[in-house]
Amino acid sequence: MCQHQPACPSADSADREAAQLVAHFPQQGWSLLCNGVLCFEDTGELLPDGRIIAPHRPLGTEHVATAA
Repeated sequence: MCQHQPACPSADSADREAAQLVAHFPQQGWSLLCNGVLCFEDTGELLPDGRIIAPHRPLGTEHVATAA
């Protein structure tokens, strides 16, 4: 699918989110990358073969416990 040079990472690669943006719909909470990956606002992903990548956003500081 990707026509960029150098080619963007494939949907199966660990750095798939580095692919070029093709379509962006912030009002609906998703974006399409040139490798066919749908990226959702909650950081979840839907791969072209139908596999789902669960949201993986980092925890904010309000969720981090510290030892006394």
